[in-house]
Amino acid sequence: MSGSFRDLLPIIAVIGFFQLVVLQQPIPNLFDLLFGTLLVVLGLTFFVHGLELGLFPIGEAMARAFASKGSLFWLLAFAFALGFGTTVAEPALIAVANEAAEVAAGAGMVAREEAAMARYAIGLRLTVAVSVGLAIVIGVFRILKGWPIQYFIIAGYLLVVAMTMVAPRSIIGIAYDSGGVTTSTITVPLVTALGVGLAGSIKGRNPMVDGFGLIAFASLTPMIFVMAFGIVVH
Repeated sequence: MSGSFRDLLPIIAVIGFFQLVVLQQPIPNLFDLLFGTLLVVLGLTFFVHGLELGLFPIGEAMARAFASKGSLFWLLAFAFALGFGTTVAEPALIAVANEAAEVAAGAGMVAREEAAMARYAIGLRLTVAVSVGLAIVIGVFRILKGWPIQYFIIAGYLLVVAMTMVAPRSIIGIAYDSGGVTTSTITVPLVTALGVGLAGSIKGRNPMVDGFGLIAFASLTPMIFVMAFGIVVH
């Protein structure tokens, strides 16, 4: 708990400084603010302990189990399912997709009907989820082969720049944000554990060098797929 409070201390200091020194105003609802801060500290504490006790171990254990099983198909199928499942349930992605549907309806890109906006939002969510699933598959295959990650990242961002030139302007910002919201509280722990566990269980692979980088793929591919989604839809 002390560690979570220490992590939050810079945020508390910034808010207090600007409120009391720059704005020179008393802190409104001080009791509610202190109580809310306590809840945040407790939430972060439980969240970190949950990662250490549950998500990280199960991700690493399953990666090692699939590696020892020796079946490339099931390993890649697990990687895709993990990327797809964690992303489609990501709260941040749901929020962005719903907001994008509202804005698209306001701009006349889709009908201002609940069913039409729901289809747009779910289409965006599924597009991002499929892209992350494929990204994890590519990342796992890279770990198996021992290929350097920088060439994939450079090629991916060159493709992002090229697609930005031809994609509808209304979808570019959503595509870029989609690349960020996929790497949040649900996706990151499991995907990181998968990469580290897989690299640690394969002879000749260094978990520090080869185990990380899957999150970069998970951030990159949604931008490409969402811009393609925008080209098709708009």
